Amino acid sequence: MSQDAVSLVNGYLLGALEAGASDVHFEPTESGLVIKYRLDGVLKNIDKLPKLLSDNVISRLKVLGNLLTYRNDIPQEGRIEVNHSQNVLDERLAVFPTIHGQRAVVRIFYQHKNLVELEQLGFSENVLNILTKIAFKNQGILLLTGPAGSGKSTTLAALLRYILKNFPGKSIVSLEDPVEIRIDGVTQVQITPYGEMTFPTALRSLLRQDPQVLMIGEIRDAETAKIAIEAALTGHFLMSTMHSSTPAAGFLRLLEMGIEPYQITSSVTAILNQRLVRRLCEKCKKKISDLSFEAVGCDSCLGTGYKGRALISEIVELDSNLRKAIALRHDLEQLETILKDKGHTNMLADGRRLVEQGITSADELNRVCGIIE
Repeated sequence: MSQDAVSLVNGYLLGALEAGASDVHFEPTESGLVIKYRLDGVLKNIDKLPKLLSDNVISRLKVLGNLLTYRNDIPQEGRIEVNHSQNVLDERLAVFPTIHGQRAVVRIFYQHKNLVELEQLGFSENVLNILTKIAFKNQGILLLTGPAGSGKSTTLAALLRYILKNFPGKSIVSLEDPVEIRIDGVTQVQITPYGEMTFPTALRSLLRQDPQVLMIGEIRDAETAKIAIEAALTGHFLMSTMHSSTPAAGFLRLLEMGIEPYQITSSVTAILNQRLVRRLCEKCKKKISDLSFEAVGCDSCLGTGYKGRALISEIVELDSNLRKAIALRHDLEQLETILKDKGHTNMLADGRRLVEQGITSADELNRVCGIIE
């Protein structure tokens, strides 16, 4: 392996840390290898290497991740030993074969010391009050929804710390794939993707370990969902994540998984939906009206106009009207109408407060919420 590949890989990984990138992409093309950083949720091209260096760079990454360098025909996953930054918890490597060569992505997990407590995350006062009230419950399920990289793990970790702080004697267990944030006082269990201890297997066994609070990294299938619902109905408080675009869609997702309506209405306490919007760069943002700013771009933000991210969210608690609608298996439009009629603050409305405060731009809010103007 050439010294060039070693220094190049080291340079890209260190550069990613300096820029605060969450992922580093090494994407093969017909003419070379494109390197991209994911900065504040958006990919940015950083460099392009000639084709003759591609294999050496990917091989170097495989060495760092303890992967099989001679297997180029299968997906592989590993972790890179972190010894160059106190702020990085972990670096995970995933390699995948394509028609132009192997594609690699390094995901970087940071330790955000200013995002430890629930009050530090940036929830609106209303959402924060509801979450702290739910954390005092002894049974039920709190579900978090949102795409990958929307801060769900950070929110769950902050909720666990809040429970530990207010109920120091509680038995708390988490099942995660992988364990991203280590929390003193919580029994954390790592689920291996291809091992025998799956989420359903571990969850069934843990219910005999006398836990009071359970955190499940993700409800991925019907089997896990059914066990989680049963646990919530038998005196446990659960927190987990699942894939859905809105809280209303989250209720329908559970129905699609085969959960009976009466079980959902009896066990689910609330669904929290969240996203991260990019913060306008304080050094170059431009005021365009009394209530809004726009992105410009400078050296400090690598020309993006944004630096850092802020949280927007919405939360739905089950009330009598929603319970009736779920029992009757109402569709998404009907559930959304019920929420609108009761004055629900959706994520777009929550995000507007950040636009008015000059924290983000209207363009960024519309991008994250999927609104095309």
